[in-house]
Amino acid sequence: MNRKSFLQQTIAAGSIMAAPFLLTSQTAPAANQPKADPVPAEKVKDFVAAGHNNLDKVKQLLAEFPTLIYCTWDWGGGDFETGLEGAGHVGNKEIANYSIGQGARTNLFVLTMLGKTNIVKAYIESYPACLFARGAHGFTLLHHANRGGEDAKELAEYLQSKGLKETRTAL
Repeated sequence: MNRKSFLQQTIAAGSIMAAPFLLTSQTAPAANQPKADPVPAEKVKDFVAAGHNNLDKVKQLLAEFPTLIYCTWDWGGGDFETGLEGAGHVGNKEIANYSIGQGARTNLFVLTMLGKTNIVKAYIESYPACLFARGAHGFTLLHHANRGGEDAKELAEYLQSKGLKETRTAL
């Protein structure tokens, strides 16, 4: 195959793969459109609690309030948590993957629990101070790696080799 044919096939394949995303993209609401009412606080708290260990409840609440996937509960004292982060620090991969599939904003802690080694290592190498970042409830990346089990074993070893020893610190 010559260079021209290769480039044509690559561009064509990329266009085919991108088409569904381009066709279903939505435009942002106009700046002058009124915003919807806030999600009720009790629903946010219920969703974050369910994110730890109750997939059926997560699905039920998302059916009622789809934007819960983005909501954060304030436990006080600077301790904020999303449903996805709840799944992350208890090691619930099923809820974490479901939430990410629903569009949840993921973070380094959840990616660590899921054993996404290449992403986490690249991030830590680019931003070394994040090695000592604290997630919900003060749980560290090492805590999340430990909760990830075998999938995150390499990350746990990597984090420790970089000097992270604590699994939880004060916020």
